Amino acid sequence: MEYTPVLKKKYREEIISTLMKEFSYDTVMQAPKLEKIIINQGIGQAVADKKMIDSAIDELTLITGQKAVKTYSRKDISNFKLRKGMPIGVKVTLRREKMYEFLERLICISLPRIRDFKGVNSKFDGRGNYSLGIQEQIIFPEIDLDKINKILGLEITFVTSAKTDEEGLALLREFGIPFKNIKKK
Repeated sequence: MEYTPVLKKKYREEIISTLMKEFSYDTVMQAPKLEKIIINQGIGQAVADKKMIDSAIDELTLITGQKAVKTYSRKDISNFKLRKGMPIGVKVTLRREKMYEFLERLICISLPRIRDFKGVNSKFDGRGNYSLGIQEQIIFPEIDLDKINKILGLEITFVTSAKTDEEGLALLREFGIPFKNIKKK
C-alpha cells in the first residue's frame, strides 16, 4: 500500500462532499481543488551579495523538500543597480503529494509558531486563488536559527480550480487554514 498524505485523504473523503452540499454541485468534478502551491522569496539585497541567493535556495529547499530555483530580473533598473538577467529571488512550485505535505506542515506547525497569531487575512485575487505573506522564514522548524544570515520573508500562493473567491475560501477553510473573522457554516 502506498502512502497518501493526510490532507489529500481528507479532501477526497470529507471536503468534496462538504463543498458539494455548500455550493450544490451536480458532480464531484465541479468541486474546486488545490492545484499547486508556489513559494516565492524576493531578495533585493542579492544585487550586492551573491551568496544570499544560494543560502535562500538552501533554506527554501529545506522548507519544501523540493529544489528551489532562481528567479531573474526581466529588465534594467538603474536606481536599484539592477541589470537584466540578474538573480533576484528564488521560488518553488509544489504539486501533488509534496503540496499536501507542505500545507499540512504549514497549518499544523508553522503558522502557530508566529508571534501573536490571530489568523490570516481572507483577501483573494478574484479568481479563487490566495496569497499569504510570511515575514520571517524562521517559523518553519526545518530552519536552523544558528545558520541564518538574514531573516527574510516569503510569499505562499495557493492556486485553486475555484471559479469564485467564495469557493476558494470555502476550500482553503475546509483544509484548515485559520482565516480571521470567518464563521464556519
